[in-house]
Amino acid sequence: MMPLLALAAAYFLGGIPFGYYLVRFATGRDVRTLGSGNIGATNVLRTTGRAAGVVTLLLDIAKGFAAVWLGAWLTHGAVLWTSLAALAVMAGHAYPLLLHFRGGKAVASFLGAFLYLAPLPVLATLILFVAVVAYSRHISLGSLIAAGSFPFAVWLILHPPVELTAAAAVAGAFIIYRHKSNIARLRAGTENVLHLGGKR
Repeated sequence: MMPLLALAAAYFLGGIPFGYYLVRFATGRDVRTLGSGNIGATNVLRTTGRAAGVVTLLLDIAKGFAAVWLGAWLTHGAVLWTSLAALAVMAGHAYPLLLHFRGGKAVASFLGAFLYLAPLPVLATLILFVAVVAYSRHISLGSLIAAGSFPFAVWLILHPPVELTAAAAVAGAFIIYRHKSNIARLRAGTENVLHLGGKR
């Protein structure tokens, strides 16, 4: 019973659309009708400003971390269930019940979830992410390369149980899948570039 409760809680935590609520509160607008239509921090940054983008990022990371922490508490740290909780919180962010299953790309919730489960591999891939974004000015490209390399970082650094390795691989593949429209724009040369000033 507790493992199922842990997964349900992770999904519903993931489904709290902080970006949507912050933009609605700040501007009265629906962030899904702005920019890329995504509820995540990058689109909030571009359409509403730096402060809202940073707050969205931190809250989405926090819900990922909290979901896995809660899963660990409910299941006495069982690797299988905490690994599944990481995937559940990402699924909740990407397909939130509150927004009729139209959510974000789950990068920040992924980051928070695996900060709990695998902090050193997360740090390694964050460094890679920052380097790619600094060079290319494409957040999506940094996310794609970091997501693709993350399972290998987990395996090389931690040599963890198979459940965690599998969850890292599924999570990385899921992030790449959620970026399919970005991949198309990158190939076409029309992808948005990062502007640290936020809203333009």
